[in-house]
Amino acid sequence: MTLPAAVIFDVDGTLVDSERHGHRVAFNVAFEERGLPDRWDEATYGRLLEITGGKRRLTHYLLDKGYPQDQASSLAAGLHARKTELFRQLIDAGEVPARPGVTRLLNELAEAEVPVAIATTGSRAWVSPLLERLFGLDRFTVILTGTEVPDRKPDPAVYVEALERLGTPAGEVVAVEDSANGLAAARSAAIGCLVVTNDYTAGQDFSRAALVVAGFDAPEAATAVTLQTLAGILARPES
Repeated sequence: MTLPAAVIFDVDGTLVDSERHGHRVAFNVAFEERGLPDRWDEATYGRLLEITGGKRRLTHYLLDKGYPQDQASSLAAGLHARKTELFRQLIDAGEVPARPGVTRLLNELAEAEVPVAIATTGSRAWVSPLLERLFGLDRFTVILTGTEVPDRKPDPAVYVEALERLGTPAGEVVAVEDSANGLAAARSAAIGCLVVTNDYTAGQDFSRAALVVAGFDAPEAATAVTLQTLAGILARPES
């Protein structure tokens, strides 16, 4: 079995169950504190997740509501800054859990001495505290966020930069994502991708993925995502 030279993980919705009861909740509290009537229910937020990056998501939403560009941009910046503070509070309170099976898989990768990297569009301000609380930052050889790489997925920039920092060819690496945008970013960087879906992304087009599963410990598959699963992706011709 040829092991991956590295595994690159997305964060939101992939390593952690952060969208429904984390970011969405924080956005709604930020709206309330600002005296705005807006509240994002789960269905609305699911649609908005097609737009990567919280500030971009807010700006798009406000423009759709009829705000002028300058006002939408300014309001989105303030709301997003406050949302990040609120999300940090949820992290500190332990309200943002790792997805089942993630810690087991990370332990398996560590035992095999396979480097692990992070490639996310989330901001450094919350990504680092979240990773530190749940997993420990020392697990990760490279951590790249939207703060360092502002081009959002499906742009492959964050994956291209991760490969450069790892010093590893794309064909020897596996990406782990949860969304069509993340999959497109990985494939555009010529990286084979495992997609681990969640309730928000399960219906998206994952035809370019090497493998799609419902979870790291997916009951309906009667199996778990393991180091062997990731190694198998390297052998697939579409990877």
